[in-house]
Amino acid sequence: MGEALLEIKNLESFYGPIMAIRGVSLKVEKGQIVTVLGANGAGKSTLLKTISGIMDPEKGEVLFNGSPIQGQEPHRIVDHGIVHVPEGREVFPLLTVDENLSLGAYTRSDKAEIERDRQMVFDYFPILAERRNQEAGTLSGGQQQMLAIGRGLMLRPQIMLLDEPSLGLSPLLVQEIFAILRRLNAEENVTMMLVEQNARIALDLADVGYVMEIGRIVMDGSADRLMESEDIKSFYLGHQEEGQRGEKRWKRKKTWR
Repeated sequence: MGEALLEIKNLESFYGPIMAIRGVSLKVEKGQIVTVLGANGAGKSTLLKTISGIMDPEKGEVLFNGSPIQGQEPHRIVDHGIVHVPEGREVFPLLTVDENLSLGAYTRSDKAEIERDRQMVFDYFPILAERRNQEAGTLSGGQQQMLAIGRGLMLRPQIMLLDEPSLGLSPLLVQEIFAILRRLNAEENVTMMLVEQNARIALDLADVGYVMEIGRIVMDGSADRLMESEDIKSFYLGHQEEGQRGEKRWKRKKTWR
């Protein structure tokens, strides 16, 4: 077993009177990609918000490099090197690509290294270099997702928390972005924790997976083992494949008309 970079112990979080996280425990080792799977409402996004300080837990611990960080303000969490790339590609729409990337490095003062990292982002996402002077709000959804990831990289994070990076993107764009995430992990040693509904692509990327249902972890293990699990195949992968077949049938019907 490797060294735990992030460890969550018996975490409980609430939205008002509603318990959204119910005694969740998991860990992410340095250099790993860990995915948390689950349907809408399972508590995945709440988990990331609690880690990044947007929500305070009622119980439990969030340990980062062995030290408790739960309940700290979000900007203090960022100071630890924890970057949260939220669901919905939340870029600054009226600022340019370059300005968005600069904001990602707002805690840093090493100008030469900041420029090196900007070039690194452009190397991984060449379309951002082409659009560097374009307002972020005019980019396509996929380009905004790339910018959100690139802005997070500008902090030089110890860990990136990625919330539904595939949401609303075409299958080809999803494949492209997840291939870049794999390269960032392998080449830049970026540790990642991502929450996803797209179980197949998430497990293909990850080393370890956890499955959440109604705020609880109900299954965990290596990504390869989960991919072979009959429960995962029938509920997550089966539903996704049926949805893809249904989408293809709908497209064919539209063509016939």
